[in-house]
Amino acid sequence: MSGKLTSFLRGLPVSGRIGLALVVFWLVVALVGPWLAPYSVGAFVDQDVFSGISSQFWLGSDYLGRDVLSRVLWGSRYTVFLALGAAMIAVCIGTSFALLAAIRGGWTDEVISRAMDTFISIPSKIFALVLVAAFGSSLSLLLVIAAATYVPGNFRIARALAMNLVALDFVQVARARGEGSVHIALREVLPNMIHPLLADTGLRFVFVVLLLSGLSFLGLGVQPPHADLGSLVRENISGITEGALAIIVPALAIATLTVGANLLIDALKPGGKA
Repeated sequence: MSGKLTSFLRGLPVSGRIGLALVVFWLVVALVGPWLAPYSVGAFVDQDVFSGISSQFWLGSDYLGRDVLSRVLWGSRYTVFLALGAAMIAVCIGTSFALLAAIRGGWTDEVISRAMDTFISIPSKIFALVLVAAFGSSLSLLLVIAAATYVPGNFRIARALAMNLVALDFVQVARARGEGSVHIALREVLPNMIHPLLADTGLRFVFVVLLLSGLSFLGLGVQPPHADLGSLVRENISGITEGALAIIVPALAIATLTVGANLLIDALKPGGKA
């Protein structure tokens, strides 16, 4: 196991290693951050607002005198895990429909493809705003919105991959042996789609991070007293003229997370090409 990991790391270019380090860093922060936070997420601990770095507040305080470090450590959990969960759900659903469409073909492919084309034509922000306005903002709804928004995009990529594979000889041989659709999908087609799908999952993750951050910036994401990284930027927007760390730090967190994921995705592509 350690040999495979070492070989994998050696095979990554410098940009890929940087991306991997950034992604792993934020995953670790999301996992253990709340236990490392010096204060609770909504505690008012500073009489001053937008204070600078000090021994008591390593990243200063926000617009209400709350510890920025604690808020970022808590907020990263919502951003990372909501985005990761939504991306994985979107890829699983989109790939399942793609395999069904590619293997069955005919009217099944036509109906699913046209439905996905219709759904993908709806702007993601408008779709999210309508659902949040109708049902209110909650973590489960945000997860559903983010996942549903990116199912069609994954379906298109997965269907293109599956269609190419279904036409190959080894799939035709499996059909001639009398193998069922489930066997062909899971044992013949899907294993040959794994690497492109992993790259697409990374892209969906980045898209979901930006979507959730955008919703939170509009006040429609994770609700107070909890917050994700996008919420932290929005609520401290008044400190931008002062260059307050309360707005700079979460913005940098979103940037490093998305840039790191993109660098890692590019490094994982076959041949290292974009």
